[in-house]
Amino acid sequence: MADAGPPGVIVAGAGIAGLTTALAFASKGQRVRVFEQAARLEEVGAGLQLSPNATRILSRLGVLGRILPHAVQPAAVLLKDAVSLRLLARIPLGEIAEDRWKAPYLVVHRADLQRALLAAVAETPGIEIVTAAAVTDFQAGPDGPAITMTTAEGVRHERGALIVGADGVWSRLRSWCGGAESRFAGEIAWRTTIERASTAGFAFDALTSSDCVTTFLNPAFHLVAYPVRAGAAVNLVAFTKGGIAKGGKAKGDGAKGDGAKGDGTARDWAARADSAELLDHLQGADRMLLDIVKQAGPWTAWPLHTVNAASGWFRPDGLVLVGDAAHAMTPFAAQGAAMAIEDAATLADCILPGDSSAASDLSGRLQRWERLRRPRVAKVARRGALNHLAWHAAGPVALARNFLLSHRSPEKLAADLDWLYGDESVGSRQ
Repeated sequence: MADAGPPGVIVAGAGIAGLTTALAFASKGQRVRVFEQAARLEEVGAGLQLSPNATRILSRLGVLGRILPHAVQPAAVLLKDAVSLRLLARIPLGEIAEDRWKAPYLVVHRADLQRALLAAVAETPGIEIVTAAAVTDFQAGPDGPAITMTTAEGVRHERGALIVGADGVWSRLRSWCGGAESRFAGEIAWRTTIERASTAGFAFDALTSSDCVTTFLNPAFHLVAYPVRAGAAVNLVAFTKGGIAKGGKAKGDGAKGDGAKGDGTARDWAARADSAELLDHLQGADRMLLDIVKQAGPWTAWPLHTVNAASGWFRPDGLVLVGDAAHAMTPFAAQGAAMAIEDAATLADCILPGDSSAASDLSGRLQRWERLRRPRVAKVARRGALNHLAWHAAGPVALARNFLLSHRSPEKLAADLDWLYGDESVGSRQ
């Protein structure tokens, strides 16, 4: 619990971005108050990948040790053809990755990361979390920025030296930074988790290496699988074109969405999906892979939404967006959580470079942070787009992809990621 008095930093949102932001500012001696619209901090979501650029920061904030007992350090990333199951490429991870990039590459369930962040927050002086507080307004003023919220007790006003919008892809605070609504990206992420000690789990072990991240490639879809829960479960996520019809059923490939309105997209991690629709998208894949999809479940469907990263990220008077609120992107570079974690750490470093005093030139420091982050976020988004193009290639393009992958050594494939995972990649000390 924070001491009495106004907080130095107010954070809207208690997800990965918000909690990491709170820890980053608190590590520099700042008082932080986190407001979350949900009444309870539920452990939701599915698996995620934490690359070395993210785990390096989590280590610095005292979170990594709390995650390790629940995470898996995969031996490699495998790219396989979804029809023939032929191995196309292998990117070494494990100890090789940790030695190369000076931090581990982990796969973990989102709930386990959330729990680790909350445990770190609970033991960090100067951080308070207030739930059931939904932001309804933002105000600028000579005494600092403020937000208005509705709570169970009524309307509440909070003022701080800095307000951080970490309220995700559906961000309410984005509108006060001049940002547009999120847009439906035209694809669906179908998710489920299977127990290793199950029929589907045993079948998965026979299909690929259970200690690796495996991506099955096909022109119509790609499916990613990796272990979570300390290896006791396997996270499956398939990406297909289409939308979600009213009531949660998937639309066909020709469906078009218009963002948060009109396409029936659910704003819920747990929107149940019809697995028969998923199987329709996966037709032509190897029978063993299809059998696992049939045996797994229940499946949930999450419509992918993106935010135009060119829109505003901050206001000079003290409002700034981080994570998906600023630049939600498709997950094809597996960097959504990592970019939020980087945002949080670099923001604290730019606002408070080496001391715990309030920044006198807040606008200039926010501008410096944005100049630091925009090129990197844009480069990550381009890498995701390139991955998507390669993974869904067909015909001669797929043949060319397979040829290039087969003639590129694992060492060179790993070197291609040095700019993203490397020790100096984030540039938070620049």
